[in-house]
Amino acid sequence: MKATGVVVEYNPLHNGHVYHAQQAKAATNADLIIAVMSGNFLQRGEPAFIDKWARTKMALASGVDIVFELPYRFATGHATVFAHGAISLLDAAGCTAFCFR
Repeated sequence: MKATGVVVEYNPLHNGHVYHAQQAKAATNADLIIAVMSGNFLQRGEPAFIDKWARTKMALASGVDIVFELPYRFATGHATVFAHGAISLLDAAGCTAFCFR
Protein backbone atom coordinates (compact mmCIF):
# COMPACT_ATOMS: atom_id res chain seq x y z
CA MET A 1 0.00 0.00 0.00
CA LYS A 2 1.42 3.36 -1.06
CA ALA A 3 0.85 6.32 1.26
CA THR A 4 1.49 9.99 0.54
CA GLY A 5 1.92 12.45 3.39
CA VAL A 6 0.77 16.05 3.67
CA VAL A 7 1.43 18.57 6.43
CA VAL A 8 -1.64 20.67 7.19
CA GLU A 9 -3.34 23.02 9.61
CA TYR A 10 -6.77 23.39 7.90
CA ASN A 11 -7.66 26.49 9.88
CA PRO A 12 -10.22 26.34 8.34
CA LEU A 13 -10.26 23.77 5.57
CA HIS A 14 -11.17 25.23 2.18
CA ASN A 15 -11.48 24.07 -1.45
CA GLY A 16 -7.78 24.67 -2.11
CA HIS A 17 -6.93 22.18 0.65
CA VAL A 18 -9.33 19.62 -0.81
CA TYR A 19 -7.77 20.11 -4.26
CA HIS A 20 -4.29 19.70 -2.76
CA ALA A 21 -5.21 16.35 -1.18
CA GLN A 22 -6.81 15.12 -4.42
CA GLN A 23 -3.83 16.18 -6.54
CA ALA A 24 -1.33 14.73 -4.07
CA LYS A 25 -3.05 11.36 -4.30
CA ALA A 26 -3.24 11.47 -8.09
CA ALA A 27 0.30 12.77 -8.66
CA THR A 28 1.89 10.07 -6.51
CA ASN A 29 -0.51 7.26 -7.43
CA ALA A 30 -1.10 6.73 -3.72
CA ASP A 31 -3.61 4.40 -2.16
CA LEU A 32 -4.14 6.78 0.71
CA ILE A 33 -3.33 10.24 2.03
CA ILE A 34 -1.98 10.66 5.55
CA ALA A 35 -2.12 14.14 7.05
CA VAL A 36 -0.16 15.48 9.99
CA MET A 37 -2.19 18.32 11.45
CA SER A 38 -1.57 20.81 14.23
CA GLY A 39 -3.80 20.43 17.29
CA ASN A 40 -5.62 23.29 18.97
CA PHE A 41 -2.52 25.49 18.74
CA LEU A 42 -0.88 26.24 15.41
CA GLN A 43 2.56 27.18 14.21
CA ARG A 44 3.61 30.46 15.85
CA GLY A 45 1.57 29.42 18.92
CA GLU A 46 -1.74 30.97 17.94
CA PRO A 47 -4.97 29.16 18.85
CA ALA A 48 -6.91 27.54 16.01
CA PHE A 49 -10.21 29.11 14.96
CA ILE A 50 -11.75 25.63 14.76
CA ASP A 51 -10.90 22.85 17.24
CA LYS A 52 -8.79 19.89 16.16
CA TRP A 53 -11.73 17.45 16.27
CA ALA A 54 -13.85 19.46 13.82
CA ARG A 55 -10.86 20.03 11.52
CA THR A 56 -10.12 16.30 11.57
CA LYS A 57 -13.73 15.47 10.62
CA MET A 58 -13.54 17.97 7.75
CA ALA A 59 -10.26 16.48 6.55
CA LEU A 60 -11.62 12.93 6.61
CA ALA A 61 -14.77 14.01 4.76
CA SER A 62 -12.64 15.74 2.11
CA GLY A 63 -10.34 12.98 0.94
CA VAL A 64 -7.71 12.56 3.66
CA ASP A 65 -7.66 8.97 4.88
CA ILE A 66 -5.76 9.25 8.18
CA VAL A 67 -4.98 12.26 10.38
CA PHE A 68 -2.21 12.32 12.99
CA GLU A 69 -1.89 15.20 15.41
CA LEU A 70 1.42 17.01 15.37
CA PRO A 71 2.44 17.25 19.03
CA TYR A 72 2.30 20.70 20.61
CA ARG A 73 6.09 20.90 20.95
CA PHE A 74 6.48 20.65 17.17
CA ALA A 75 3.27 22.42 16.13
CA THR A 76 4.19 25.62 17.93
CA GLY A 77 7.90 25.52 17.15
CA HIS A 78 9.81 27.47 14.55
CA ALA A 79 9.79 26.23 10.96
CA THR A 80 12.58 23.67 11.23
CA VAL A 81 11.12 22.14 14.41
CA PHE A 82 7.62 22.11 12.85
CA ALA A 83 8.89 20.46 9.65
CA HIS A 84 11.10 17.94 11.47
CA GLY A 85 8.23 16.78 13.69
CA ALA A 86 5.76 16.51 10.81
CA ILE A 87 8.05 14.68 8.40
CA SER A 88 9.27 12.35 11.16
CA LEU A 89 5.66 11.32 11.87
CA LEU A 90 4.87 10.80 8.19
CA ASP A 91 8.05 8.79 7.71
CA ALA A 92 7.20 6.62 10.73
CA ALA A 93 3.72 6.09 9.27
CA GLY A 94 5.31 4.63 6.13
CA CYS A 95 4.72 7.43 3.65
CA THR A 96 6.70 6.93 0.46
CA ALA A 97 5.98 10.43 -0.89
CA PHE A 98 5.27 13.90 0.50
CA CYS A 99 3.36 16.70 -1.22
CA PHE A 100 3.63 20.33 -0.27
CA ARG A 101 1.57 23.23 -1.43
